[in-house]
Amino acid sequence: MKKCILITGGTGKIGKTISLHFAKEGHRVLFTSTTQDKVDDLLKVGRDLEGELIPIISAFENDDSASEVFKRIKASGPFPSTIIHNARSLSSLAIGDNGVSERSNLLKEYDMAVAFPYQLTMKLRTQSLKNIVFVSSIYGMVAPTPSLYDKFEESSPIQYGIAKSAQLHLTKELAVRLAPEVRVNAVSYGGIMGRVDTEFQKRYKNLTPMQKMLDEKDVIGPIDFLVSDKSKDITGQNIPVDGGWTIW
Repeated sequence: MKKCILITGGTGKIGKTISLHFAKEGHRVLFTSTTQDKVDDLLKVGRDLEGELIPIISAFENDDSASEVFKRIKASGPFPSTIIHNARSLSSLAIGDNGVSERSNLLKEYDMAVAFPYQLTMKLRTQSLKNIVFVSSIYGMVAPTPSLYDKFEESSPIQYGIAKSAQLHLTKELAVRLAPEVRVNAVSYGGIMGRVDTEFQKRYKNLTPMQKMLDEKDVIGPIDFLVSDKSKDITGQNIPVDGGWTIW
């Protein structure tokens, strides 16, 4: 059965992979992005796919962002039955020269991971919504390992893990509050190749049982499962996809 799926952050590293996957499967995919250039790049790649790719440009930077996105979703019709909350902002991951993150970046990261997804979800809950998946991180489950980084204080922003931890609890809260009509789950990914050098990859593999980082294609399976009816009795759960990182 074909679905209407909303993917926030649909043109980022993970978001692009997910958006193209579900469009290839023939689903109607609404996706958000911050710029027209990113939208154009995704539409170019996905122009021959069976499903639809429908862009919504928004940076989620003000108190009315959820309402604005809701209006654009309503105008595109029909409402999505599934939301994949994947949006993030690399700009809010900045760390000061002293290794201390600014208050504004802590708040922006929290807003992107928790406040905006909550607001948008609550606006869509009375429509056709049936399923929600949060794209989260193992750093919402455990603290980072300093030996992984060349310069730990300058490379690992504390606001990221704090916001992802709150996001995992939001998953549980929404699973209770939206049941039984809506299922809510999260997937916490480990490190994904693409933004790190060879030395980082070597250090990473020595810290995980599977001896490797994830590949971009590895993100699809768990989300595909949670979106499908195969997971119809699963809600409020977080699935770690990390090669075993969090068992040590």
